[in-house]
Amino acid sequence: MSLQTHLVELERRHQALKKEIDQVQHHPRYDDSKLHELKRKKLQLKDEINKLRQGVSLH
Repeated sequence: MSLQTHLVELERRHQALKKEIDQVQHHPRYDDSKLHELKRKKLQLKDEINKLRQGVSLH
């Protein structure tokens, strides 16, 4: 898998988590622990995307 393809996949997963977080937050009785876990995963993806982008711009 090329770096660009990997970045696109990570961005797709990040967007999917964003949508899932929005859905959980708008549910009348959302689970705080689930919401926290989703936000943690989203942040991890964002960090990985940023690291890869910084690595690309250095070359």
